Amino acid sequence: MALWACSVVPALRLWGLGGARPWTRRPRSPGTGYYSNLQQYKIPYPEAIFELSFFFRDPTPFFTFAKELYPGNYRPNATHYFLRLLHDKGLLLRLYTQNIDGLERASGIPASKLVEAHGSFASATCTVCRRPFPGEDFWADVMVDTVPRCPVCTGVVKPDIVFFGEMLPHRFLLHLADFPMADLLLILGTSLEVEPFASLSEAVRSSVPRLLINRDLVGSLARHPRGRDVVQLGDVVHGVKRLVELLGWTEEMRDLIQRETGKVGTAESHGRGHLFYSGVWSTWNGALFG
Repeated sequence: MALWACSVVPALRLWGLGGARPWTRRPRSPGTGYYSNLQQYKIPYPEAIFELSFFFRDPTPFFTFAKELYPGNYRPNATHYFLRLLHDKGLLLRLYTQNIDGLERASGIPASKLVEAHGSFASATCTVCRRPFPGEDFWADVMVDTVPRCPVCTGVVKPDIVFFGEMLPHRFLLHLADFPMADLLLILGTSLEVEPFASLSEAVRSSVPRLLINRDLVGSLARHPRGRDVVQLGDVVHGVKRLVELLGWTEEMRDLIQRETGKVGTAESHGRGHLFYSGVWSTWNGALFG
């Protein structure tokens, strides 16, 4: 999510609070997100792969799924690097994400700017003795199709991904301080269906513009639109690139991607939907759109 001042809204239209409580699921849109690809893992229903009760019965499907998300299998795309560029320019107050693939980190956004609301593979914990492990410790097992186990008590080592019914990381409470300071809320590529994360779209002041770049009109922007909302529907990466053009940052983006990937403008995406980036900007540059 991102926050913008009044003079930005006309230019954009050229395109056409919850605390750290357990997260809950709602029905997913057919053919979208991780869920459209999970039936291959021999699970009774897609959401089971993120349910603790099922994980304790059979952790193998989750780790088979996790293997696909191994760092290095995918690279950040233009959307990730746009958010990195905001950070480099000193405009990014915080980036709130539901993603668990770590591509925000891979794009070079520092951990201090991230709130990974549904956790990540950067760390892990034994489900029995609660001993913590760095994320890299369990990948060796996962990559050879072995369930990782604690060397002390032999309990299953679970990455610190937030499963259904688990508490969100304490860091999620930063939204209580961040959102009142934001000048613009930017929402990219999301269904806005998973709570309490989805409620963040309503957490900014009513005078703050909200910009949605997304395939569909979703969440509170569909149910309770505000007068200063700006919506760009369609492919997210295309929409972000258009925004970069309007900002006059195309060359800077190209240089950033070249530095990070060695390929001008050809960063590969994760290839799945269900991406939600909520960047909150602490300042607004009145010259962005002239």
